[in-house]
Amino acid sequence: MRLTTFTDYSLRVLIYLAVNDEQKTTIAQIAQIYGISKNHLMKVVHELSQRHYLIALRGKNGGLRLNRPPSEINIGELVRAMESDFAIAECFGQNNQCVLTPACSLRTVLGEALEAFLAVLDGYTLEDILPGRRRKALVKILDIA
Repeated sequence: MRLTTFTDYSLRVLIYLAVNDEQKTTIAQIAQIYGISKNHLMKVVHELSQRHYLIALRGKNGGLRLNRPPSEINIGELVRAMESDFAIAECFGQNNQCVLTPACSLRTVLGEALEAFLAVLDGYTLEDILPGRRRKALVKILDIA
């Protein structure tokens, strides 16, 4: 299982905002820190805003901030919201052409693995991935004053 770049960037944005506490941040700042496309990040931020993970304020005093505490942002929920396709093999898709499907148990095994993957993510919040020394290291890495 590999997360899409969209989900990866979503997690990065939320981590940055959580580490930056209540200070407003711009898309340009986040794009520069991570070295990623501002245009792509705008789409990610728009989706995160639409799903109420963050607040995007426009104007002179605008910026981005989390819409709820990091302890209330579940990683599994976020991944489900951002990922558009969990068809991890052809047999999961609507256009399944695999000739093995009628006699193969791979779909069942992969389905269990996917459920286990998401169940692990369900056990964590944004706050859980930012504890103590790690949070301090992230502040330093992300150059947050």
